[in-house]
Amino acid sequence: MHFALPPRKTSNPPPYTRPSKWSPTNAAHSLRKQRTLGVVIFCASLVAFFIFLRTVTPASVAAANIPAGTPEVVIVTVIDDKVSQAYLDRIKHNREDYASQYGYKTFYAHQKDFDLGQAPKSWALLPAIRKAMTEYPHTTYFWALSPHAVIMNPTQSLVERVMAPKKLESLMIKDQPVVPPDSVIHTFSHLKGHQIDFVITQDAEGLCSESMILRRGDWANFFLDVWFDPLYRSYNFQKAENHALEHIVQWHPTILTRLALIPIRTINAYTAQMSSRGGPATTIMDDDFVARAVGCEKDPTRNCEREMTPWFDTWKTKYDVKHSHGQF
Repeated sequence: MHFALPPRKTSNPPPYTRPSKWSPTNAAHSLRKQRTLGVVIFCASLVAFFIFLRTVTPASVAAANIPAGTPEVVIVTVIDDKVSQAYLDRIKHNREDYASQYGYKTFYAHQKDFDLGQAPKSWALLPAIRKAMTEYPHTTYFWALSPHAVIMNPTQSLVERVMAPKKLESLMIKDQPVVPPDSVIHTFSHLKGHQIDFVITQDAEGLCSESMILRRGDWANFFLDVWFDPLYRSYNFQKAENHALEHIVQWHPTILTRLALIPIRTINAYTAQMSSRGGPATTIMDDDFVARAVGCEKDPTRNCEREMTPWFDTWKTKYDVKHSHGQF
């Protein structure tokens, strides 16, 4: 008699599979996990999209929100309280004539307009720029220009002459000591024109804030806040806001990363050779953009109005568009 043998056990049994234990509780938990994952993915995609808009196409997005008729540039001039009305009229005439050719606007303030406490009156420049930004909330560039300067050659807009990114890259002085001649802090070598928010010149004594350009934005707000800090205004800097500027540029990399030095005659040529401040390299030549009587307001032996009158007359004869049409 033969009996059936039981099946042999394989020496390679299949992997053990845990039986599924479905329950309404487990199903709900799984659904919640899927929904949470979906929300996380959606939020991450949304954040990435907004980062893309702000970093890849900022100019086009910003341009869409600028109202028609907004000036691209506002020229900011802070008037010395001592100037005569005739001199003030010449200053305004010069700037408004230039601005009218390119759709720009002008903004004037007096030093006495601002409560500076015991700080030198020259600090008024900073709240004046802030006030101009408030009055023109969509303007891109603010050009702060000394009242003792004349726009001599209006044949190009400020953007074409300086601020267009490729043009700015061709002008930028890289790896330059911020405070000459031997500051260990140098301008950066890797910056591109579109990264610059602050354009300024330099002579043999340091940075020259009497003609400088600031691009609107969060960085500009931060920069003006730092520069106008009460600690700096109360500190006895020899050259007030100018030395405060040199201090923060050297000690705050966040500011240096947005700064471009350009050749001084680009926007700030001197009307007379100042050997102690750069010599011939700073002195105005034919067809230069701006002429400025450097230091005249701080020297009691000099008279700014007398020094600048020949330059106003030269500009009026050669370039005064409104005057040539009988508007003045």
